[in-house]
Amino acid sequence: MNAKIKFSLSMAIFGSIGFFSVKTGLPSIELVFIRCICACILLSVFYSFSRRKEIRRVERKEFGISILCGVFLVVNWVFFFRSFEHMSVTVAVSIYHLAPVLVIVLGSVLYKERLTWKGMFAVLICFIGTLLVGDIQNSLSISAFQSNGLIWAFGAALFYALTTLTGKRIRSLHPLLNTVIQTGIGIIMLLPLVEWSYFQHLTMANWFYILLTGMIHTGFVYYLFFSSLPNLASGTIAILVFIDPAVAILMDIGLTAYRPGLLQVVGIMAIFFGIVKAERGLTRSALKG
Repeated sequence: MNAKIKFSLSMAIFGSIGFFSVKTGLPSIELVFIRCICACILLSVFYSFSRRKEIRRVERKEFGISILCGVFLVVNWVFFFRSFEHMSVTVAVSIYHLAPVLVIVLGSVLYKERLTWKGMFAVLICFIGTLLVGDIQNSLSISAFQSNGLIWAFGAALFYALTTLTGKRIRSLHPLLNTVIQTGIGIIMLLPLVEWSYFQHLTMANWFYILLTGMIHTGFVYYLFFSSLPNLASGTIAILVFIDPAVAILMDIGLTAYRPGLLQVVGIMAIFFGIVKAERGLTRSALKG
């Protein structure tokens, strides 16, 4: 399976996570904690029995990069699921997918890909779109921003971008082992913060969705994600990431009957339009360079 197919499949599966996560009955920290446990166990087993497992010469600094990437990943997850507690999946996902723009902007600095003025203009369009999607006219205070989830969704986008750009620098470490390290970091990070009382009243249905998000949406998806990253350019990543919000929004509208307001629709369109323009700005300037 080539890198583009792996990344596309990971985005398609991850696009459904908003619908399933709200059915787990767990808050963000507890849900991410369980996801880390499920994924760490599942991928450890896969890695132990994988015939493709080989001894690789891995630089010590790459383990450090993997740990740092794991910290970014876990914070991203917590912020992302926290945003679902305050806004619809469609709105949260739309804001969350400012990440491709952040990947482009940060990637232009880290990987010497020059960004044109058109790309910067696209960033401004995305920013305005975010304000509209976040219902800015009714969120004029810091407390209002926090209560409607805008800060959580934007924070998730930032840490998603950092996860992506950091992950691109991991080349020698086996993707399975890399993901085991990162989910293990998540367990250590979140263990002191878990409120165990949330697990006392879960139903069988809740546990089904919890295990599904842990095994499939975490373990399997992030194996595909990290094994494909080193072989994809920042611009390609920015395009394929569109699969995720497309699936998420279609499921939210089709299964939960969510209907965004007029300004929110305009904001969603502005964000996606800006992402496309920013990606083109990066690609053209990179080709000239």
